Amino acid sequence: MNLRQLMCVLSWLCLASFVQAKEDERPNIIFLFTDDQNTYSLGCYGNDDAITPHIDSLARDGVTFDRHYTVTAICMASRATVMTGLYEYRHGCNFGHGPLHQETWEQSYPMLLRKHGYMTAIAGKIGFEVLPSGQKKTILPEDDFDWWGAGPGQTSYRTIQNKSMAMYADQYPHSSRSYGAFGRDFILHAAKEKKPFCLSISFKAPHKPDQVDPLFNDVYAGKKFKKPANYGREFSTQFSRQSKTGRQYDRFESWGYKDDYDNQMRLYHQLVHAVDSAVGMIRQAVEDAEVADNTVIIFTSDNGFFCGAHGYGSKVLPYEEGSRVPLIIYDPRHENSGKQLRVESITGSIDFAPTILQLAGLKAPRGIDGRDLMPLYKDPESSIHKYLELINVWGPRSCQSYGVVGQDYKYIYWPYETGDYEATEELFKISDDPLELKNLVISQSAPAALQSLRKVYDARVKKWRTQNVDYNDYAPYGKIFDRSIPWTPSFAPGEPAWR
Repeated sequence: MNLRQLMCVLSWLCLASFVQAKEDERPNIIFLFTDDQNTYSLGCYGNDDAITPHIDSLARDGVTFDRHYTVTAICMASRATVMTGLYEYRHGCNFGHGPLHQETWEQSYPMLLRKHGYMTAIAGKIGFEVLPSGQKKTILPEDDFDWWGAGPGQTSYRTIQNKSMAMYADQYPHSSRSYGAFGRDFILHAAKEKKPFCLSISFKAPHKPDQVDPLFNDVYAGKKFKKPANYGREFSTQFSRQSKTGRQYDRFESWGYKDDYDNQMRLYHQLVHAVDSAVGMIRQAVEDAEVADNTVIIFTSDNGFFCGAHGYGSKVLPYEEGSRVPLIIYDPRHENSGKQLRVESITGSIDFAPTILQLAGLKAPRGIDGRDLMPLYKDPESSIHKYLELINVWGPRSCQSYGVVGQDYKYIYWPYETGDYEATEELFKISDDPLELKNLVISQSAPAALQSLRKVYDARVKKWRTQNVDYNDYAPYGKIFDRSIPWTPSFAPGEPAWR
């Protein structure tokens, strides 16, 4: 080897070493995802009834987002949105519609991170299956992660019934803390491998049925819970009749929020408390693995939950309790960490994929709907969206809706008109009326805002019509949600099995 060749080899080795060093500086990312959790289930969102010390500590260390929306408030579609950064009609996945297609899954944040050197793991309720290209049978993407602790369907609160988690059943019989143990073990392993990692934990809690961890039976024993100021059906007269045709309305009574409120909230909060315990386990593992200074943690939920607000139970509806959820981000590398800052700007579940990819030094796929959240971490007074879409195309046709929410106003259109139903508009000034007690369409008190939001809505309907996937029954909604087209009775009411 001559001198010139030797210099080339040395230069290449130096470059390779530099690239590796840069890769080693990439942060670890932990994404913690609950199921059916509203904002007032946490102390850091102002509820003194909630005992959530570890999540509250995460909020003190990081930045809390007060206007974060899940753009489709139901499990499957919400989870596919988080993975891809796409609105539902662009990823094409939901109950009653169909699975996530392989080509879309290939552009998800777990797939892209692993492709670029991250060690990846997932545990819990992944919530959807993938349809491989050219195939008819869906699969769970088990082979697409380095560590797999997830399961099909709703999964179970009993760890022993979750095949991929059964090894934890003896010590952690309830699933929430088993996911904490899974996360702990993965973190310790990945740190030894000296590779950047991404851990995604999808807790089942606090989704019904309420199978609580008896370890925490004493936490809320005998507790009386404050009811929200918009609790009860007397606070739903301003809402569309369509919104009362779905299961959400019935479940105010059938799920006990009307007559058994304290017990139902004890169960709900006890499930959240078990998640809080698991968050503590994961944070301790980050410390034990000596990677705390370079590990970003994101905590959020797939959708909210009414718990009796407005006289509704369950979720799905685009009102605040169903669509607005907790979001906490903690980046220990950032100068704003530990300042207990809060973001009032609207953000959405479409934003997680681009945020996680940007944190890893990667560009998000061209044309996705979401945006990086970290500029808000740097400047909590800034904004990244003028409007977000709120979608529900699941369940009875009568109860399906489409809306847009901005910093001040939320507009919802309920297209179903048949018999004695009329297509219905709703407009709420969320900045002044966060409990959504005044429908400004009824009072006709904000005509300029109504006209403005109608234009925003109409533009989003046109976008739907040009960008929806051409499968899984999304194209018809470009007409269903068009305010200028009368309802077509061929879209018969009907609801799939309970989810």
